[in-house]
Amino acid sequence: MSRDRISVWAPEARQVEIVLGEDRRAMERGDDGWWTYDAVADGEVDYAFSLDGGDPLPDPRTAWQPHGVHGPSRRFDPSRHAWRDGSWRGPRGGEGVLGGVVYELHVGTFTPEGTLAAAEGHLDHLVRLGVDVVEVMPVAAFGGTHGWGYDGVAPYAVQDAYGGPAAFQHFVDACHARGLGVCLDVVYNHLGPTGNYLSSFGPYFTDRHTTPWGPALNFDAPGSPQVRRWVIDNALRWFRDFHVDALRLDAVHELRDDSVPHILVQLSDEVSALAGELGRPLDLIAESDLNDPVMVTPTASGGRGMTAQWDDDIHHALHVALTGETAGYYADFAGHTKALPDGGPLAVLAKTLTSVFLHDGRYSSFRKATWGAPVDRASTSGHRFLAYLQTHDQVGNRATGDRIGHTITPGEQAIGAALYLLSPYTAMIFMGEEWRASTPFQFFTSFEEDWLAQAVREGRRGEFAAHGWAEQDVPDPQDPATREASVLRWDEVTQPEHAATLDFYRRLIEIRRTDPEVASGDLRSVAVAFDEDARWLVLTRGAVRVVANLAEHAATVPLDRPVVQVLASWSADAAASGDGVRLDGRDVAVVRTA
Repeated sequence: MSRDRISVWAPEARQVEIVLGEDRRAMERGDDGWWTYDAVADGEVDYAFSLDGGDPLPDPRTAWQPHGVHGPSRRFDPSRHAWRDGSWRGPRGGEGVLGGVVYELHVGTFTPEGTLAAAEGHLDHLVRLGVDVVEVMPVAAFGGTHGWGYDGVAPYAVQDAYGGPAAFQHFVDACHARGLGVCLDVVYNHLGPTGNYLSSFGPYFTDRHTTPWGPALNFDAPGSPQVRRWVIDNALRWFRDFHVDALRLDAVHELRDDSVPHILVQLSDEVSALAGELGRPLDLIAESDLNDPVMVTPTASGGRGMTAQWDDDIHHALHVALTGETAGYYADFAGHTKALPDGGPLAVLAKTLTSVFLHDGRYSSFRKATWGAPVDRASTSGHRFLAYLQTHDQVGNRATGDRIGHTITPGEQAIGAALYLLSPYTAMIFMGEEWRASTPFQFFTSFEEDWLAQAVREGRRGEFAAHGWAEQDVPDPQDPATREASVLRWDEVTQPEHAATLDFYRRLIEIRRTDPEVASGDLRSVAVAFDEDARWLVLTRGAVRVVANLAEHAATVPLDRPVVQVLASWSADAAASGDGVRLDGRDVAVVRTA
């Protein structure tokens, strides 16, 4: 949509009118099912479309829905923002996301106000922490005022409750002014249950493929060229008009496409071309359940061309080693299954820390299938995989949204943090994790339709009832108190019991940034030693050792070289002792060896 023209794709309509208040005006049909209307007044004009005399519907490419997802769209001119980031060359001085520290945040619970403007007030905290890239959970317009964002129905828009599109531009500008890159989480695999009018306009969905949410987005059936453009133009727009540095692509394994090139390949190639045009790196980070390195293989080599991908296997291995939980998909990560029959949880953790995936062509008991493919450690950098201890999914999809810090000791969380922050992978912190936030991150919605609110409420409670949870113990997603309970409490940051964890995270990130061997993504140089019975593990990064004692009692963890310096430790009692490091129970130290 240009500043003097409004267009819409409606190939099956006989007549399309633009609705401007009470006025309806005929639009002109053009090629390939596109309809246009010229001479729209400049400024923030509200408009909608009527197809064949029907009710007004919002624009499939709407940039702003100030009246909610069912109301008219409002024009937005992205060129009006006076950008201050002319010298910006991308995250990490132009190196991009790979190898950096990413920070995942949800706008609606990052602050009590739940707005982008309020979030700007805490960006300096992220700078002091050592963050390189802020990953913002989806901002696409969704039904209601509060939600996670994965039920968005207007991917081109910015949720009005967050401040709308102008506020997001200002947020990105504020991040860049502080040296922070911005990654936006986008959802191209489905739309939410209310306010989704795409099918009224054209064949945006197809029954050729199905997803957990119903018919798939149409990437390979009749009409798919325009649907593909709807997705790819959206991605390019965030880079060009909002100056974001990366996109996190939700559940790309549900982007069903049997055509050539695959939608991800086309997206990768067009983003690469735009990066050359803009003169800065533009990154694509996939959430993929496939455990297949083809996802991060360049398109020229037959891959999907993603810059990086989330790695849940590392999370699961850390979680099981620290908590002992083995239900559901955690079972294989305790070891002694077909995936790793001869080792326990520390053997599994060692494998993920050195070889990316546990399921890399091995049997997955949860999926009941052989799963994944091995990563070539010689040709693939560990930086192409994101490692983490917590994410919105791994916290929020628990019955009560409890963080790992609610289950394990501060020392055990310090162990987990040291292992992933000093691993060969790109690291990601979930908001509040760095100070061991007391607040949960619960699943919440604010749908206005009674039938939908009740369906979500019953579905959530029914899901966990099957796992033994009492209905009254599962928070009501529609209760405003559920969202309010999830809002970070920033006054905790300076409290001693939280400040100690924050200081430890800062020190770990400083080591990551300043030690070249730790900063490396070379998987061949990574080694892990462990003792399942004694419950200790040592991660080797060149001369640096991350020494962890997961046992309850104090112990001396043996090392292959003498210690010359203790770089960081959770407890004050950690010290070199003969051929090892003496640690308290549930303790960790980072040391430099000779």
